[in-house]
Amino acid sequence: MKNLRKFASVLLFSLVVMTACAGYAAEETVIVFAAASMTESLNKIAELYKETAPNVEIIYNFDSSGTLKTQIQQGADCDVFISAGQRQMNQLDISADPSVNTEKLDFVQPGSRFNIVSNRVVLITPKGNNPKGISDFKDAATDKVSLIALGNSDVPVGQYAQEIYTNLGLWDQLNSAKKITFASNVKEVLAHVASGSADCGVVYSTDAATSSEVEIVADAPAGSHSPITYPAAILKEAKNAAAAKKFVEFLKGEKVSEVFKSIGFAIPEK
Repeated sequence: MKNLRKFASVLLFSLVVMTACAGYAAEETVIVFAAASMTESLNKIAELYKETAPNVEIIYNFDSSGTLKTQIQQGADCDVFISAGQRQMNQLDISADPSVNTEKLDFVQPGSRFNIVSNRVVLITPKGNNPKGISDFKDAATDKVSLIALGNSDVPVGQYAQEIYTNLGLWDQLNSAKKITFASNVKEVLAHVASGSADCGVVYSTDAATSSEVEIVADAPAGSHSPITYPAAILKEAKNAAAAKKFVEFLKGEKVSEVFKSIGFAIPEK
C-alpha cells in the first residue's frame, strides 16, 4: 500500500510537471534587441500587443545599437533587431552598403528590413540649472561649457553628435580641450546631464521628453547630420520566426504608430 501511494504521488507529480511544461510550450516568445532610446515606447507596445496575442511574450534587450550588433554577431539569441542607426544594421545585412559590411556578414532575413521610426537630435541642459545660458550647439566650444556628454563612437547618437560638431568645425577643438565625457548609450548621456555632472549633452528628442530633470535648449542645426531613421529587421537565425513576423507586422500598424508619435518619434514614409 505504501509503495502504491508512493507510485501514485510520483505519477501525480509527473502529470503536474507535464501539464506545466505543456502550458509553457504553448507560450511563444519573441526576443527583440532594440536601441536604448526605444525603451519607453516599446514597453508600451508590448503591453498593447498582449491584447492581440496574449500567449506571446515579448522579451527585450535594450542597449546601444553597437553593443547589440556585436552581441548578435557573437551568437546571442535574437529574433528582431531594431537599431537607432543604419550603420549597425548594415553591418549585419549583406545586401547593404559593401563599404560598411566589409566582413560580408549576413544575419538579416531578406525582405524583412524596414524603417520603423525617425527622430531628432537635441542639446539638453539640467532643468533649472543652466546658469551660463547654454542655448546653442556652438556654446560647447565656449567658456559656457566645461563638460558636454556625448555617446561614444559606437553609439548612433554619438555618431550623429560627432557629425554635427565636425560640420560646425568644432570636433577637434572639443576633443583637444577634453570637454567631452563619453557614454555607452543615450540613456547614460541623459543621466550625466540630469545629475548635473555635465553642463549639457546631445540626445534624441524622445529621450529628453522622458525626463523631468532635463530641458531641450536647441535642435541640431539643419543639415548638420545624416537623417535619423531606425531600421528594424527579422534575423535569419530567429528561433521564433513565425511569431517574430507577426510582431513585426503589428509594429507597422496604426496603433503602434500612435504610440511612437505620442513619445515624439515620427513615422517614415513607406
